[in-house]
Amino acid sequence: MIPVIDMHCDTIAKIKGWKREAGEAPSLRENQLHVDLIRMKQAGYLCQSFALYTDLLEVKEAGERPFDHVLALSDTFDREMEKNRDLIRPALSASDIKINQEQGLMSALKTVEEGGVYEGKLENLHAMYERGVRKSTLTWNYRNELAFPNPSTYDPVQEEYVCVKLDEENGLTPCGISFVEEMERMGMLIDLSHLNDAGIWDVFRYTKAETPILASHSNARGQAFHPRNLSDDMLRKLAERGGVAGINFCAAFLNEKYGYSKEGNSLSRMEDMIAHIRYIKKVAGIDVIGLGTDFDGIGGDLEINGAGQMQKLADAMSLAGFTTEEIEKVFWKNVMRVYETVLG
Repeated sequence: MIPVIDMHCDTIAKIKGWKREAGEAPSLRENQLHVDLIRMKQAGYLCQSFALYTDLLEVKEAGERPFDHVLALSDTFDREMEKNRDLIRPALSASDIKINQEQGLMSALKTVEEGGVYEGKLENLHAMYERGVRKSTLTWNYRNELAFPNPSTYDPVQEEYVCVKLDEENGLTPCGISFVEEMERMGMLIDLSHLNDAGIWDVFRYTKAETPILASHSNARGQAFHPRNLSDDMLRKLAERGGVAGINFCAAFLNEKYGYSKEGNSLSRMEDMIAHIRYIKKVAGIDVIGLGTDFDGIGGDLEINGAGQMQKLADAMSLAGFTTEEIEKVFWKNVMRVYETVLG
């Protein structure tokens, strides 16, 4: 069994946001979502990144401060970790992951998805670091104090995501630049996923050449055009910096032709994941590829329908001609290398 490091899921937000009328809130230990601890254990997970995903529009419409919302998500993560100490422990570093592994435990990395939760205040970034956050995106799908996302919209007539415009003009704001520089200084992983093109290039510009950068759940634009995917030049730059891009299981990012069926159901297929892995390997090398499933943040029909089925991808990669060493790099070694470099 190949160990698994997944750089992104939205399970904590699903648990925290569970509606009372839908019944009892799911437990991280065992549930009907994409990710639970029992299935993770059965599938050989080494570490799962749990995003404190925040929809700024929903939060603001509810009259809630974004920072208060992310604090509540962080509390949800902490409670689930405490309840399940026999299976999983929080990790602040690669060393913690190794120690947990030696004790027969899985690891959980607390991350942020949506830099707007910091409200443009470095003290809020520091507060989340103190609460254990070790990776953060700068945006989700809205403009915020730090940066701009790459916009796209779903067209129900064409049954596909349509790019509004690749944003190559609006770089990081001055506040965003200060955040990137501070994240680098503190040792917090900078996550490019959801960031627009101009912002991505600014991250590379305003960080040091020896600092690896991540795109936790972004595929290859040259294989399937979507503004959330990375261009060939971006993939090469990630590789040059020793970074990693995580294969996202969302159908729209995997295949622009088969992303949606005529019935409107998305079709996430392993053969498309293999195609992205093969493409990125050709463009930028095998060392730049990791996993970023986006479980519990994506819907539709998934051939790999949850954490318990991750070894199916390892088997498919083997049948497609990838070596055991290459599969291990994609499944955990490449990401662990970055964690060791940045987190220690």
